[in-house]
Amino acid sequence: MADSNPLARHGGLSYLHIPAGDPQRSAAFYEKVLGWNIERRGAGFRFSSPDGFLIGGFGTDAPGSGFVPWFYVDGIEAAIERVTSSGGRIVGPLRPEGDIRVVEILDPAGNRLGLWQFAG
Repeated sequence: MADSNPLARHGGLSYLHIPAGDPQRSAAFYEKVLGWNIERRGAGFRFSSPDGFLIGGFGTDAPGSGFVPWFYVDGIEAAIERVTSSGGRIVGPLRPEGDIRVVEILDPAGNRLGLWQFAG
């Protein structure tokens, strides 16, 4: 699946979680400013960039808590080992989400980010 998916580029930023007190307003902003494609999904909104190399969603967590970038990696277990051996920390356990596996980490400066890989 990774070979045919443009989001699956090792080290590529592919998903962005954007905190938004008013997701509809934020979705309209990014649609107008960056030309993102917006899709309403239930009570929330998700987006994709025009080239399809970035997707994401707007969360209802507190604005100002910061964007959370998600990067695709080849070999997520090995990437987790590189995180800890390079001064980073694992925030939560490696977990499945649909057809992918994800883990949240902190870089040495304390910035939160996520790593993901297809489950198969």
